[in-house]
Amino acid sequence: MTELRVLGVDACKTGWVAIELHAGSFAGAHIAPSLTALLAQHADVDVVGVDMPLGLAEVGWREADVAAAAVLGEARSTVFRVPPRSVWLEEEYESAVKRCREITGQGFSRQAWALRTKLLEANAYRDGGRHRVYEVHPEVSFRGITHGRSLAPKKTWQGQMQRRGQLVEVGIAVPAELGAAGRAGPDDVLDAAAAAWSAHRIAAGHAISYPNPPEECAAGGTIAIWC
Repeated sequence: MTELRVLGVDACKTGWVAIELHAGSFAGAHIAPSLTALLAQHADVDVVGVDMPLGLAEVGWREADVAAAAVLGEARSTVFRVPPRSVWLEEEYESAVKRCREITGQGFSRQAWALRTKLLEANAYRDGGRHRVYEVHPEVSFRGITHGRSLAPKKTWQGQMQRRGQLVEVGIAVPAELGAAGRAGPDDVLDAAAAAWSAHRIAAGHAISYPNPPEECAAGGTIAIWC
């Protein structure tokens, strides 16, 4: 069997950080200001797992977010509900909230709106079909890695050490020295590594989706969070 090569990608303050796996083991870390620039250097990877909503509903809320939140239980707040497509096409948060209330009857957080630029970039990249790109959620991935065991919040020392230890147990030993990628936040690096774990499972045909089967997207393709 050909050695599987995958990337797990997470948004960070300076752009996007990625962890690369070959045959399920750490093979490198990368960082770039844009997703296009990052992935242009990795045309040979089999699958890319990205911690960013991919696929937007036309009306209502995505089933993927509801399903993933249900799996996480007490950590469900780490999954935010993604508004419909037209909301993200607004230029300002206030008009986006108004549009969201018109469509769904509810608003959404400014924290979610802060992802707009990267969300639109990631969706445009996936729709371009240049890689096999799948949406993942690191907390869902870690829940899969731990077989359902809860971890401390990822911003805490305990939470970060737990996550690094769990990654080592599944063969992903992220070294202390990551070169330029080491400028990313520790939680972003760990999230990228968890995304890579899910990407490897997708490439190997072992991943599951939330929801299962994935939701059909009116604009084409499907909407699901993979683990």
